[in-house]
Amino acid sequence: MTYCVGLLLKRGLVFMSDTRTNAGIDNISVVTKMRTWEVPGERFLCLLSAGNLATTQSTISLLEERCLAPAQRKSALLAQPSMFQTAKLVGETLREVISYTAETGQEASGRFMGSFILGGQIAGGQPRLFMIYPEGNFIEAGPDNPFFQIGEHKYGRPILVRTYDPEMPVEDAVKLLLVSFDSTIKSNLSVGLPIDVQVYETDSLVAGFRQRFDDRDPYYRKISDGWSDALKSAFESLPPFVPSRPGA
Repeated sequence: MTYCVGLLLKRGLVFMSDTRTNAGIDNISVVTKMRTWEVPGERFLCLLSAGNLATTQSTISLLEERCLAPAQRKSALLAQPSMFQTAKLVGETLREVISYTAETGQEASGRFMGSFILGGQIAGGQPRLFMIYPEGNFIEAGPDNPFFQIGEHKYGRPILVRTYDPEMPVEDAVKLLLVSFDSTIKSNLSVGLPIDVQVYETDSLVAGFRQRFDDRDPYYRKISDGWSDALKSAFESLPPFVPSRPGA
């Protein structure tokens, strides 16, 4: 399984993904699920993937290799005129890969499923964020749905819903996502460290800050331990339950 999040802020975009992939409890490995592309001053793209690893990697490889015409040597991802067209290309390629690998054709519920979160900015447009489904269609983030999650998302969603603020600094957004990931990791063994984070600042048109957090990272340890302690303190501060007396 996997957990990936793309978060839309007024100041930019924040992406985070775990790196665990497994084919059983005794076959666990680390694989990045975050890919980025940039043409400084023109565009920045970040793609997060979840689902069958062969499907998602094949999709990314096809996006990159079919665009390597000898005369251009430029990815089709980097040739699209808008983020909408880029999302459309990713969706069409994902659907194509599923159609020739799945035993039942384009059966999205099969074992060859995959999904993506795509975000970035192209010069002349605004930062945009999309979630791309196995069927190849997609939806875009906005004020009513400012973040997307793929993979094992249910454990980390409550903190995002309660705390997200479109005006928050990207540094606070990274902290928020680390809490979301820590909650997920503690609840589901199929999601694990290291965690990759990528920050993009609006109108910069270059890849921003990127870091990988593992269990030895001092800041991650502070977040994990601090969040556990804060939850215990909050629980203890709540009023005690007093059973009602019969007939009262």
